[in-house]
Amino acid sequence: MAIVDITVIPVGTGTPSVSEYVAEIHKVLQQYEGRVKYQLTPMSTLIEGDLKLLLEIVHELHEVPFRKGLKRVCTNVRIDDRRDKENTMERKLQSVQAKL
Repeated sequence: MAIVDITVIPVGTGTPSVSEYVAEIHKVLQQYEGRVKYQLTPMSTLIEGDLKLLLEIVHELHEVPFRKGLKRVCTNVRIDDRRDKENTMERKLQSVQAKL
């Protein structure tokens, strides 16, 4: 199981606010409910699941601003794919909290 950290940056929106685009991205993620876990943060979105599916979702999320009429989108993606043991968002947080 992998964890993807994705930030979709719409360019040329005419306003500094991007919440409209973030909301549309989360509507897309809702379609994957039960197949992946996801969490909105103030700066990005975390998605947990099978890497192949996550990469398909990344592509779909990158397309959201284009479907809304924009001509340029920058997307940052980080992938944490650990294969020696189960890798979940909760497990990573528990590991740090246990050490505090």
